[in-house]
Amino acid sequence: MVRKTWPLVASLGVTQTVAWASTYYLPAILGYPISLALGIDASDFYLAFSMALVVSAVFGPMFGKAIDTLSGHKVLPASNVFFAAGLALLGFAKSELELYLAWFIIGLGMAGGLYESAFSTLVRIYGQDARSAITGITLIAGFASTVGWPLSGWVLSYWGWREACWAWASLHLLLALPLNLAIDRLSAVTSSGVTNGSEGLAPKPNTPIAQSNDEKAPTLKQALLLSFVFSATWFTSTAMAAHWPRMLEATGVSLVSAIAIGAIIGPAQVIARIFEFGLLRKMHPLFSARLAAMAHPIGALLMVVLGPVVAPIFAFLHGAGNGVLTIAKGTLPLALFGPSGYGYRQGWIMFPARISSAFAPWIFGVALTNWGAGALGVTFALGALSVFSLYVINVKK
Repeated sequence: MVRKTWPLVASLGVTQTVAWASTYYLPAILGYPISLALGIDASDFYLAFSMALVVSAVFGPMFGKAIDTLSGHKVLPASNVFFAAGLALLGFAKSELELYLAWFIIGLGMAGGLYESAFSTLVRIYGQDARSAITGITLIAGFASTVGWPLSGWVLSYWGWREACWAWASLHLLLALPLNLAIDRLSAVTSSGVTNGSEGLAPKPNTPIAQSNDEKAPTLKQALLLSFVFSATWFTSTAMAAHWPRMLEATGVSLVSAIAIGAIIGPAQVIARIFEFGLLRKMHPLFSARLAAMAHPIGALLMVVLGPVVAPIFAFLHGAGNGVLTIAKGTLPLALFGPSGYGYRQGWIMFPARISSAFAPWIFGVALTNWGAGALGVTFALGALSVFSLYVINVKK
């Protein structure tokens, strides 16, 4: 019997959109006005944001373990409380100390409320059949910047940055929290209208998934390779998000053109995710990950060889690769290691990725300052090593 996954996927897609828009995409709009109001340097604000990413890395395995044992319908609502508290405090902040405290609390929310936790929740419910649901969430939440940047900017322009923080805190409490509290009920929906709790169609929310005899225990080699791939690709993703216009300017593209070309990235991500959901869904996630990992280094190489004339192609390749790799972060560990202990294992596999993303804007910024367009060599090398690492991983039939 095929379960109706769309109610849960739509619900988690909305909550993930709110989570990403109010955290990861918040500094781009509110970072400067907050820094100006508090009388601090903008770099200090971004250091606080980087600290939040480090906090999310440190506490990520703990929240993953909690999802394995308690399920997401208890962990994800807790993340909304952390998000709301941190954003409310950020809105009230009048000193640098309060700024850091607010981002620390937001970091706790990020540890238990972003993609890794949503993916773990789906794996907890659907097991090996979670791939399509994971893709569905990323299709919806892929518009987080499309929604978040204009909404933050609109509230900022009409009321102010404090009100923008409070608005996001309110959305967590009034929208995201109720939806996450409904995870248990939504996961029980089947195509026949029978709940999984009564018919045993899925694990009960508080029953950990037992390891199947068909599952292979994860090897240290595979786990380390995956951890490196996700760390390298997330470094590139965060670096490009932070420095895209400046990076293209270094290659000879004007600022206006760089911003316009950057608009290609979002649609490219969605197109690639639709492609993954359709044509690639029958392929092993390792195949999709290999293709996606090739995209950025190929684009970077084209930029170096052919110059800024191929910048739109580079933008599309980078966006498409990043879009599929976001899905691979959830589906590839599931395919290789199975659903048992997924959340806890995912927390540790993604630990280096969260650390690398925390320092990517600073490291790549230094590279741009010193090497100009040559800084693309850093992301090209990381991409090439990621592709190599993915080919080293073997899938035993």
